[in-house]
Amino acid sequence: MNTLSSGGGPSLAERLAAIDERVADAARRAGRESEHITRIVVTKFHPASLVHDLAALGVRDVAENRQQELTAKRAELADDATLAGVRWHFVGQAQTNKGRQIRAAADAVHSVDRARLVTALDAAAPGSDPVLDVLLQVNLTDDPGRGGVVPDELEALAEQVAAASTLRLRGIMAVAPLEEEPRRAFARVGALSARLRTVVPDAGWISAGMTADFEDAIAEGATHLRIGSAITGNRPLHG
Repeated sequence: MNTLSSGGGPSLAERLAAIDERVADAARRAGRESEHITRIVVTKFHPASLVHDLAALGVRDVAENRQQELTAKRAELADDATLAGVRWHFVGQAQTNKGRQIRAAADAVHSVDRARLVTALDAAAPGSDPVLDVLLQVNLTDDPGRGGVVPDELEALAEQVAAASTLRLRGIMAVAPLEEEPRRAFARVGALSARLRTVVPDAGWISAGMTADFEDAIAEGATHLRIGSAITGNRPLHG
């Protein structure tokens, strides 16, 4: 098991434990229970063996940003009994023409942001496929090039997902803009989550917070954290 970072730093188990302690501390400060917060480990650019190592340490939620990498890792680990019960989350920007591949590999998709993608994911469901959990990604910036639905269109997109028989709307996802104080951004996400729940009352997931800002996200009600390098260590060089 390759649990040491380069230079002989903390092991994978130690990094995981340190993050979980910080999550618990942040939850306590916010008057929340850490048991109600899901820590998702983003394994982008790391080998599939790291997912095995994480699962052996009890991790039950992992994520990928790219469909090709998600598909490849799931295939490589398909017969690995250590991964029984592990949920795979897709958190990157989704191409509509990759809807079938994403659906085949992901247990939850956090980045649904447009009507065509809803249609593609819904149409990709085989007859025997379970319902797919999805979250709506909202764009917190004024830049239309950023991923996410604009806030004014949130309810309309939620209604489309709610009408799709093979999709289950779980909640909202957002990335704090670099130019904005994270806690203020996450407070806006909390308000958008309340709006979303006027359409689907039980869509209470709030996927917000990454390595640099997850404590602020917890303070503002995040239920799912997407944490990468603080747990996995530096990503391998990627050409």
